[in-house]
Amino acid sequence: MIVVTTEEVVGHRIVEAKGQVFGVVVRSRGLGGNIVAGLRSLFGGEIHEFTALVEDARRQAIDRMVQNATLMGANAVVRMMFDSSEMGSTMTEIVAYGTAVVVEAGS
Repeated sequence: MIVVTTEEVVGHRIVEAKGQVFGVVVRSRGLGGNIVAGLRSLFGGEIHEFTALVEDARRQAIDRMVQNATLMGANAVVRMMFDSSEMGSTMTEIVAYGTAVVVEAGS
């Protein structure tokens, strides 16, 4: 599956638009992770526990989006983007979304 953030796939042409596609993940850090992250935030700098959480959630959201695009009969997703929001004080929602399309090699 080709996934791009652009409107077109270089070297391919879009022959069919299947429609909107997305993958959603809601993740929560455990109590221990929240305590460690809270302590790290007191001293500034990167909070590695939350960085890992967000990276894993983004990968999972892309995987779910690709699964949904495949079910729609697409072989590519164009204009892929992420959105995120906080749910409560301990949960993060990550959404990967774009347009599922069928592309063929050529210009």
